[in-house]
Amino acid sequence: MTTEIRQLIDEGAAKLARASSSPRFDAEVLLSDALGVPRSTLQVRADERVLDCDATDRYESHVTRRMHGEPVAYILGRKEFWSLELAVTPDVLIPRPETELVVERALARLPSATNVIPAARVLDLGTGSGAIALAIAHERPNCEVVGVDASRAACGVATANAQRLRIANASFMTGCWYEPVAGQRFGLIVSNPPYIADDDPRIERDVRRYEPRVALYAGPDGLAALRAVIGRAAAHLTPGGWLVVEHGDTQGAAVRDLMTRAGLALVATTRDLAGLERVSEARRPLGGH
Repeated sequence: MTTEIRQLIDEGAAKLARASSSPRFDAEVLLSDALGVPRSTLQVRADERVLDCDATDRYESHVTRRMHGEPVAYILGRKEFWSLELAVTPDVLIPRPETELVVERALARLPSATNVIPAARVLDLGTGSGAIALAIAHERPNCEVVGVDASRAACGVATANAQRLRIANASFMTGCWYEPVAGQRFGLIVSNPPYIADDDPRIERDVRRYEPRVALYAGPDGLAALRAVIGRAAAHLTPGGWLVVEHGDTQGAAVRDLMTRAGLALVATTRDLAGLERVSEARRPLGGH
């Protein structure tokens, strides 16, 4: 028995109606993966019948997993970030679109010329899949980018992404925050650390169930990781170097205060596309020691 592409999408969307806020989109993405064709071709081929039983079995398996709440990115094993296709596993946080704002602010603080000597060194703390580190390394091939994560499995994912994308100027180290780079200094430090309070009721159920807790939660006020990153930043920045961090939409004032207390200057916050305070940055003064 064969089924038309349109019917498969309709049936999948109906099954996902309660599990997803965008059931038809999810159904199309999952079917395009199962068929091995771009999602854009599904409408063109909507009336075609699917003769590949293995493909329909894959699709049904995908839909079942999504019905149970598993994120699409984990089902597919990939997620696009900054136009780079990254492999993702349950060992790493799924990259979010708002995190691209960290990359934008970081690139604004890095020279774009390829002949700058010495090239800037960049540190990405809590690198996860390597999303931020690899985006910066891709855009600034003259820079040396180092990603650090406490999870060995996450560093493995990031390293594999770098190799597959052929981004040679990014490397990854396992350890807690600044420990693997003790004594080293960087022209730029970036981080999207855990910043969710332990009892925050706004977190979606599927995020709580499937994404790594260590990459999400940061103590009673959600600031534990940010304190660790910001508090020791000056000791690892070159004079005039910049720190750029992502934080929760209600944490802007607290993060700016942490930056000021850490001896950083030119503290500022940028809002995301939803108008929410999302990324803060600060500079180590040129006269610092």
